[in-house]
Amino acid sequence: MPNTKILTASPNHMKPRRQFSFPSAFTVLAGVTILVWLAALILPSGTYDTKADGGPIPGTYHAINANLSWGNRLMQLFLAPINGLYGVKNPTTGFIGPYESGELYGAAGVFMFVLAIGVFITMGMRTGAIENGIARVAQRFSHRGGVLIVILMVLFSIGGTTEGMSEETLGFYALLVPLMLSLGYDRMVAAGTILIGAGIGVLASTINPFSTGVASAAADISIGSGIGLRVLMYVVLTTISILYVLRYARRVKKDSSKSLVADMPSSNFAAPGTDTVLTRRQKVVLVVVGLTFAMMIFAIVPWAQVIGGTGAASYSWQLDWYFPELAALFIVASIVVGFIGGLKEKELTTALVRGAGDFIGVGLIIVLARGVTVIMNNAYITDTVLNSMENLVTSTSSAVFGAVMFLINLPLGFLIPSSSGHAGLAMPILAPLADFAGVSRAVVVTALQSAHGIINLVAPTSAVVMGGLALAQVPYQRYLRFIGPLLLILIVLCTAFVAVGAALS
Repeated sequence: MPNTKILTASPNHMKPRRQFSFPSAFTVLAGVTILVWLAALILPSGTYDTKADGGPIPGTYHAINANLSWGNRLMQLFLAPINGLYGVKNPTTGFIGPYESGELYGAAGVFMFVLAIGVFITMGMRTGAIENGIARVAQRFSHRGGVLIVILMVLFSIGGTTEGMSEETLGFYALLVPLMLSLGYDRMVAAGTILIGAGIGVLASTINPFSTGVASAAADISIGSGIGLRVLMYVVLTTISILYVLRYARRVKKDSSKSLVADMPSSNFAAPGTDTVLTRRQKVVLVVVGLTFAMMIFAIVPWAQVIGGTGAASYSWQLDWYFPELAALFIVASIVVGFIGGLKEKELTTALVRGAGDFIGVGLIIVLARGVTVIMNNAYITDTVLNSMENLVTSTSSAVFGAVMFLINLPLGFLIPSSSGHAGLAMPILAPLADFAGVSRAVVVTALQSAHGIINLVAPTSAVVMGGLALAQVPYQRYLRFIGPLLLILIVLCTAFVAVGAALS
């Protein structure tokens, strides 16, 4: 036989497979913008007759002419992000554009509020008060592991429910992992304490500006509307989550072979220091941070309407603040915190700029999402979509409607990783459906943020989940085994809460 050479590719010369990477929220929203614009070319234009409060009247949908030329439609796509920021809605024609006269429709107020929150959080972190406060709690209860887990999870959940604490938690793994290991627990306990603690707070957000705030703004209701149901959910779901982590922690401490990460290394972290001290300045900073959030809660809750019903007149002392006032509050509080924390002028201004820069991505996501709704509004297809869903909604009970809203938002939460982008994109469509079903729009807000919160506990696209697990050296698949039963419990309870809330609204 003649010699033949079989040519094979050397492993060194083989091109590595490109791993699939889920697109960012910006890419998703850019794609949605184009798809919605294309849909506006096909879908018929139409509108509902409206009530005095602007809500659609069921059964009154009728076709109209949008009066948009091909050039006008291209300009709508071109100006979508601009209109999403400061588009103005003409009260006569309903058209939204940067040169119209009327009421601001763009998300400029929400955008500034998000930047102000970013500045405030960054300033608090820059003073060292927040990190040292957590460290002091951990050290004080270092010999009472169960109590420490409860306290830490409560603190993280409070951060989640008030300001959407997520990325900020990544700095605590270097402290909590070695601490939990020294107490006889494992890495999963440390990861669960942080991830589930903050995550359950975000899931049951009460005044979280990045989910509750943006969703409420998109639904055209107060951020305080529906806060009673959300507080109840926060208390119940946080308690259950803490008990779930405690049960696993006690089992592992009693028998280390029960650990889901028993084979993982336990000495890769340096032991946490024991000399962390809260200075007097930092203690005052923590008080100011707490008072600022307390002021926010007081200012946004519609007290008279909560006590006396939706038609009640506001009390004389009731502030009824909205995003412009809240943005100003957090900017002023940021400067106060910086001065109290002893930051010099250059450090303070640097922290201001860095805080705004760190959160501008979130703000831009909100703007892009609002731009999509402007395209739909100006093409008069929003009501067309609503009309297609009207019969489905009006034929269900209030409880079923609430449950359906929650379940619909689960896949949306996966497709749109940003809670702000999810709220800004979906709420303009879902909120009016509540009017058809005779349900409070606040229930839809609660359904959306709960569904998104559940997805964000396990989403492989979440930098908080994947980054946190990497820092804790916990494999993702084992984390799924750990949290799986809790996830099912949360889905059932959230569905029940939203359904009952809808039935009672």
